[in-house]
Amino acid sequence: METKSRTLEITVLSAEDLRIDNKPVKKNAYVVVSVDPFNNKATKVDGEGGSYPSWNDKLVVEIPSQTRFVTLLVKCKGSRGEKTVGLARIPVTDFVGGYSPAACLQFLSYRLRDPKGLKNGIINVSLRVKEPLQDCSSQAGGGGGNAAAIGLGIPIDGRRDYGVVTGIPIWTGYPSNSLY
Repeated sequence: METKSRTLEITVLSAEDLRIDNKPVKKNAYVVVSVDPFNNKATKVDGEGGSYPSWNDKLVVEIPSQTRFVTLLVKCKGSRGEKTVGLARIPVTDFVGGYSPAACLQFLSYRLRDPKGLKNGIINVSLRVKEPLQDCSSQAGGGGGNAAAIGLGIPIDGRRDYGVVTGIPIWTGYPSNSLY
């Protein structure tokens, strides 16, 4: 059986209330997005935002079908090297499958946890999953799984745009022994 990967476009937008050792981050924060130890990408460094950095960097990563989490690791460059500010693990189920139509742009916010597991700010991202291209012969009936094609959603004000509202998952218990 062939395993297919998906392409994830993740735009790291901003973060809020970042701290190191209970002191506000002054500058030079950046984010590393990882799907496994060998597949990661980093944003540019925000040199001015302090505890409320803004990146607006779009990163594209391949997500193998067996991947369960996407990890967002916020770091800060300083005179004594790099320090970890916080970590968020996004379950792939938050943006694949479920009620979101294919290729739907979703805006999500996640709680960051510092290396001790304590709350340490929030990170804001937008996500879009691009499914692997399928051969036309594999789409029997022409449905293709598109939510609009099968009529999911509730018309609002007579419009049939099948808009989707996504909640904001904020987890309280992260495993502290592994980043992946």
